Amino acid sequence: MEAKYLDFDDVLPHAGEFGKYQWLLFLGLAPFCLNLVLIYVVHIFISLPPEHHCAFPQALLDADISEELRRNLSLPLTSDLTGKERWSRCEMYDVDYSRLLQEGVTSANSSWPTRPCDAWTYDLATSGGYATIVSDLSWVCEREWYASISQTVFFVGAIVGGVATGWAADKYGRVPVLVVTNFLGAASFLLTATAGSLAEYLVYRFIAGLSFDTIFVMMYVLVLEYVGPRRRTLVANLSIALFYTAGTVALPWLAKWVANWRLLCALSAVPMMVSCVAHWILPESARWLLSQGRVEETVEILQKISRVNGRTIPDQVLDDLQKSAKQEAESDGGDDEQEKAASVIDLFRTPRLRKTTIAICLLWMLVSLAYDGHLRNVSNLPLDVFLSFSVTSATELPADTFLVLTLDRWGRRWMAFGTLGLSGILSVLTLIVADNPLGIAILAVLGRFCVNISYNIGLQYAAELLPTVVRAQGVAAVHIMGYVAALLSPSIVELGKQWPLFPLVVLGVASVLGGIVALFLPETLHRDLPQTLSDGENFGKDQSFCYFPCVAREAKDRHPTSLAEIGQQPSFIRQHPRHRASLRGETYRSSLIRHRKEVLYIPSE
Repeated sequence: MEAKYLDFDDVLPHAGEFGKYQWLLFLGLAPFCLNLVLIYVVHIFISLPPEHHCAFPQALLDADISEELRRNLSLPLTSDLTGKERWSRCEMYDVDYSRLLQEGVTSANSSWPTRPCDAWTYDLATSGGYATIVSDLSWVCEREWYASISQTVFFVGAIVGGVATGWAADKYGRVPVLVVTNFLGAASFLLTATAGSLAEYLVYRFIAGLSFDTIFVMMYVLVLEYVGPRRRTLVANLSIALFYTAGTVALPWLAKWVANWRLLCALSAVPMMVSCVAHWILPESARWLLSQGRVEETVEILQKISRVNGRTIPDQVLDDLQKSAKQEAESDGGDDEQEKAASVIDLFRTPRLRKTTIAICLLWMLVSLAYDGHLRNVSNLPLDVFLSFSVTSATELPADTFLVLTLDRWGRRWMAFGTLGLSGILSVLTLIVADNPLGIAILAVLGRFCVNISYNIGLQYAAELLPTVVRAQGVAAVHIMGYVAALLSPSIVELGKQWPLFPLVVLGVASVLGGIVALFLPETLHRDLPQTLSDGENFGKDQSFCYFPCVAREAKDRHPTSLAEIGQQPSFIRQHPRHRASLRGETYRSSLIRHRKEVLYIPSE
């Protein structure tokens, strides 16, 4: 008998779903994960704002007096929002200092007129002991918002890049887009190292934004496509836990060691340039190749996988794959027409699906705001910024480990509610320990730990909720909404310079709201995922508000066979391959998640 609609997932078990080849691909994630860290985080350490005040007038510098007396005579005292007094950073007294010294004046009169600074003196010890772009280009006082606006421009670039790279990945393939985005990232860093004005820096941050996310996600998706479903959740979370955590923990100390913001930018470009060799090393997406009718290339990749894994694919299986691909290319059925015709707009045509779509958009926006805000807010914590960043970043490892052990047991909905709610409470509790720097730091670290968990949940929740026929478009739209929300985080963190606890309170409120929004979503654990728009409208109708999959008793036929449980034997039958397997990493770009056809495969005799 001949195969009918035999696809890549049917043949992969013969080549090996988690062997030596997949391990090599997994290790190949490391440099691309490092590139993601660099493109996302380096900005924080090249734009650290050092403590500063107006440069002392020449008359005071020439005089043989102490530093303290220079401050007393030239700098007014001001109060921040907490009522704490400090020397003014942006103003100085507008008086004749030579006359004051001649008259023997040793203290300022608060009634003296003041004027803005003409130049500044920086305490570089407060920014890691090195000059940053802020001190080099004097982005302080009325220009202190320059660094935060550059991050807003970065996320604008990410929105544009998300749309453009999705189209390019569908037209030209995943590997070319991966190479191009890494090249753009490298170019943005090399150009940033030469920046001498705000306008230049904004252009270079926009270019960096174009490559953000895709610089890693294309590789992330590629690896998951070649890993069997049983191991996908492990590989998806373990790669972030190991590689992303290692990069974020080490980066602050690299910046401190390099001690030169321009050199740090130049060095950051190196791994991205090296990553461009992916064009000659990595396999193209087999699913994309099949969609383009390039079956022979798919077969070559499968044969290479089998050789590395020490397996052999029966010739008949490869013949069946080729016949199925040809048959699919020649067919033009109703399901395909529905998939091609459906769009994001269809998600808002019916009431339940509209509510689900709006809720998942709001959830991802609030989660993205909380995650990005916590990551950037380390500069406002009352501890060394390098130590704080490393400690908070290290929470990614236990967060991902916890998620691997619990997510497929406890479900998405209540886990998202619990972790976001707890993060919000911990963040707001910093108000109670406002006078205890260590207490604030501990609560902030715990809040970041909870946000890490909820962020990882959100990465796959949208892909599981949205119908297959619009999943790729829908998830891309959801993630773009997350970028829109993240536009606000630099401004929120900037306000922390006036009141250090303000960002934590705002992020805490956002987290609590996100947890509440999660409760309006249906649970996807142990559920057939929606394929059609009708499925999406009816999904979760049988679930009560208090439904909790960990304790719910359901009929056996309500627990569909997962992708991890099928395709493991040389002979099998598939029916209704709607799956609950983790789609994390397969959710970002147009048509990276494709509609799975129902298949019946019995090897030819």
